[in-house]
Amino acid sequence: MILELDAVTVAFASGPPLRRERIHALRGVTLAVAEGETLGLVGESGSGKTTASRVALGLQRPTAGTVRFAGRPFPRRRRELAGQMQAVLQHPQWSLNPRMRVGNSVAEPLAVLGERAPARVPEKVAEMLERVGLPPELAARYPHELSGGQRQRVSIARALVTMPRFIVFDEAVSSLDVSVQAQILNLVKDLQHEFGFSALFISHDLGAVRYVADRIAVMRAGEIVETGATETFYRAPAHEYSKQLWEAL
Repeated sequence: MILELDAVTVAFASGPPLRRERIHALRGVTLAVAEGETLGLVGESGSGKTTASRVALGLQRPTAGTVRFAGRPFPRRRRELAGQMQAVLQHPQWSLNPRMRVGNSVAEPLAVLGERAPARVPEKVAEMLERVGLPPELAARYPHELSGGQRQRVSIARALVTMPRFIVFDEAVSSLDVSVQAQILNLVKDLQHEFGFSALFISHDLGAVRYVADRIAVMRAGEIVETGATETFYRAPAHEYSKQLWEAL
C-alpha cells in the first residue's frame, strides 16, 4: 500500500473559551490506497473529504490514529517526502501564482527539491506541458491568459513534474464545463497508465468517480460508511446513505 490511514480521528476545539466544544472532522477513518490504484472518496459537502485529503498529504496531523506512506509511519517532517506526493485542487488559481509565468509555475516544485541540473529545467517543463496536451509555447504565458481547462492541465503538469508516487485530486473537475471535465478525466487516466502513480480522487460527482476510480469509499459525517470495488458499488450499494447518493445521481 502506498497510503494507509488507520483509525484516524481529527478533532478541533470550537466556540468561546468558556464554552468550548470538541468538533470531530474525522472519526476513526480507516482506508488504504494501493500502488497504482485510484481510490474515489465521495460524500456530500462537509462530510470530511477534504480533511481526509489533508491528513493523507501530511498537512493535517491526526488527533488519534496512524498514517503510513509506502509502509512506513508518516515522518514528522513532511519535507522528507518532498516530491513524492502532490495535489491537484478544484480551482487551478489556488496552485498557480497569477504573477508567475506558466513555465515558472510548473518548474517551481523542481526548485523546491533543489534540481541539480537547472539547465534542463526548461526542457522538463516543455516535456511535461506536452504530456498534458499543451504546446510548450504556453510556458511564456500567465495563468489569466489561459482557459479554465488549460489552467487545470498546467496544474496537473506542475503536480507531475517531480514524478510523484501519490496524487490527491480534490474536486479537480467540478469547476469545469462538462465537455472539459471529460477531457481532464481521460487525461488523468492516461497519465496514470503512463506514470503509474497512485491517486485519491475526491469528488461529490459519482459519475466522474465511477469513470476513474478502481475502488470507492463513501464518507458521511467524518466516517467511512462503505468501501468497495467501483462496479460492485454501482450495481448494489450496501449502505443506506450510499443508496441515497446513487439515487441522486
